[in-house]
Amino acid sequence: MRAAVFHEVGKRLSIERVLDPVVDAGQVIIEVAEAGICGSDLHITEYGLVPGGTILGHEFAGTVVALGANVAPEWNIGDRVTALPFHACRRCDACEVGLPALCSSVLFTGTRDHPGAYAEYVGARAGMLQRLPAGVTFSEGAMVEPLAVAHHAVEMAKVGRDDAVLIMGAGPIGAAAAMFARSFGARHVIVSEPSAERRALALELGATAVIDPISENAASRFAELAGMRPQVVLECVGKPGLVQQAVELAGIRARIVIAGVCFSEDRFKPMTALSKEVSIQFAQCYTEQNFDAVIDAIAFGKVNPKPMHSRTISLWALPEEFEGLRSDPSACKILIDPRLT
Repeated sequence: MRAAVFHEVGKRLSIERVLDPVVDAGQVIIEVAEAGICGSDLHITEYGLVPGGTILGHEFAGTVVALGANVAPEWNIGDRVTALPFHACRRCDACEVGLPALCSSVLFTGTRDHPGAYAEYVGARAGMLQRLPAGVTFSEGAMVEPLAVAHHAVEMAKVGRDDAVLIMGAGPIGAAAAMFARSFGARHVIVSEPSAERRALALELGATAVIDPISENAASRFAELAGMRPQVVLECVGKPGLVQQAVELAGIRARIVIAGVCFSEDRFKPMTALSKEVSIQFAQCYTEQNFDAVIDAIAFGKVNPKPMHSRTISLWALPEEFEGLRSDPSACKILIDPRLT
């Protein structure tokens, strides 16, 4: 099959012929219809956190083309699916309480652990499959994974009716968090984002207002818009200094959820948080229930993530588009269709 292969830091992904994935007893093989480029893929290739030969890609949807011997009879060749990108043990403490992302021996698709979906085919654990209803497109199915990250963060923040929510960042996770915060009933969903294009997207997805943190004071502008300080702060960027900034912006006893993935060390002043009695929660990935909820929300028209889809490209175009995102992150979600020539 064809796949985009990472070899070393500073070099573009390479489109190569590689061996097709072999189906294991508890797995299925999926023909990839669409796969998403994730910001974490940019980070791990920038810092060399995966070895040469890695096939990236953990956001995907497609059609089941092969079944392992132990796959449950509910799954058939031809099923339209997406999947959580985990290969979890199902035995540890985390797995027993439904948190495969926190499994003590988890293998993650699209890393050194398991070849990913920047390819024509990808293997997935049958227990992690999620069926796509007829009304959910492959494009939407490929966005379920990042949408589930946002859904999990909003859920962990206990966003509810009449909340005043500040979202830091309007990349794919922040933009989707704005969409879900509104669907959860928040009265004010205000997004702080320096990119004009991303601010516009956040408004399209349901944000009640946006702030340009470059030209505006985020704290005073939020208070002006909402009449109060944030009751909930979602940090969806993942850069050093933003945990402290989230605490500084938060109101008394606010709920802060850190969904941004920061790969470097950070500094934090506990006294700032102590003086407000804020709660700080880190959110790692999602659960199977988040995937279910996102798929249902799309299928029943409760949310519309289509504005997040910037464009679809071929596998051949991926190396150039991938590098372009490092310097121009204005696109929200670029999807790859390996079937395109």
